[in-house]
Amino acid sequence: MPIHLPPISRRRFLKSTLAAGAALLVPGRTDAAKQPVDANRFALLADVHVWANRDEPFNKVKPADNLQKVCREVLALAPRPANMIVAGDCAQIKGMPGDYAVLKDVLDPVRRAGIAVHLCLGNHDHRANFYAAFPDARPSGSPPVRGKHAAILQSSHANFVLLDSLETTNVTPGLLGEAQLGWLAHVLDAHKDKPALAFAHHDPNFGKRKSGLRDTDALLKLLQARRHVTAYVYGHTHAWGHKKAGDLRLVNVPTTAWLFNKKQPRGWVDARLRADGAKLVLNALDKKHAAHGEQIDLKWRA
Repeated sequence: MPIHLPPISRRRFLKSTLAAGAALLVPGRTDAAKQPVDANRFALLADVHVWANRDEPFNKVKPADNLQKVCREVLALAPRPANMIVAGDCAQIKGMPGDYAVLKDVLDPVRRAGIAVHLCLGNHDHRANFYAAFPDARPSGSPPVRGKHAAILQSSHANFVLLDSLETTNVTPGLLGEAQLGWLAHVLDAHKDKPALAFAHHDPNFGKRKSGLRDTDALLKLLQARRHVTAYVYGHTHAWGHKKAGDLRLVNVPTTAWLFNKKQPRGWVDARLRADGAKLVLNALDKKHAAHGEQIDLKWRA
């Protein structure tokens, strides 16, 4: 399953803090979970690229600082989302242990506020190092797909099917694989009662481009054939965008770290689900960016 980090309860936070010998707590932090959360509101992020040297710029940005800014924006919402989903590339380049240690530190306030965090893995992540940093996130028992981390995240209005497109660490293209595609078909067919959105790191490959998802054709054929699937949501390109493959929506969540195209925004997406669809709003870190506040209105296909 993708990495699921449940909210940290006040009791659990106090216990872990006291065990570490902390003498002081920041006022109000342990009361954060008392603020309401919306089970149909999701914070969508991608390509956060946190690295161990959090105070040193990488590609002219400090990824941990940017992720902290996003976390503060999410925590300022009323009501807060019940879930945060990160579409892979959680770590800098090679998924080093120190990267995940900083990631854990940055995400802890979100979890203490009652928000569950779901981390998919991208091509710059490393499974073993990730599990070493988050031992309680290792799946118990047999995973749905051997060697992959796939799961379904349910809400009252729709289901997110979280997929694993990591093939090889620090190798750009990604792959879902036949076993995971078979599992995806099975899960979608077993949950036809609700609309669904598929969520992974890699973008679809179109034309001659070879740096995205290698089994794009198989994935899109599978999703388009199931009318209750409305969108495929992904990261990888460090860009914000949306287009269609037939009537299936393709939504590209932007990075919070460095940009490949300087005209693109850094930021995150506020997704609010409803009975007939969902509204996705871009929150750019630069509030003066032309794309800040841009909205996508998704109508469920079925």
